Amino acid sequence: MATSLLPYLQFDGDARAAMTFYQAVFGGDLTISTFAEFGVPNDDPDGVMHSELKGPGFSVMGSDAFAGNAGTWGENRLYAAVMTDDIASAQKWFDAFAAVGAVTQPMEAQVWGDQYGEVIDQFGIHWMFNVSGAGASSA
Repeated sequence: MATSLLPYLQFDGDARAAMTFYQAVFGGDLTISTFAEFGVPNDDPDGVMHSELKGPGFSVMGSDAFAGNAGTWGENRLYAAVMTDDIASAQKWFDAFAAVGAVTQPMEAQVWGDQYGEVIDQFGIHWMFNVSGAGASSA
């Protein structure tokens, strides 16, 4: 997997409708996974845990907010998502952002089998770091 940086959109319960609309507009292949598929408790089982719309030259990801998260959005519902299988680089980038920002999700193993962490940088931008591959561990 090459490293990529792409938009990750958050929705308040209507991710499926939004991503389906984007597919109708842009075309491409849409995949949707629910909270139930990942065994996430305390969220709508039919809610979108993760979705991705891929087409020629673009990729957009999105999900429904976890229970209670929509109330914390303020003005920000767009995240910058760094997707990679390079654990050393991801950890270095995460640590650099964490040194000057606020960690909202430590870099750690997740239910989908990847390592994942979130940081809000000193400019207020939300960054998501996802390292693909089961068994990924922090450095």
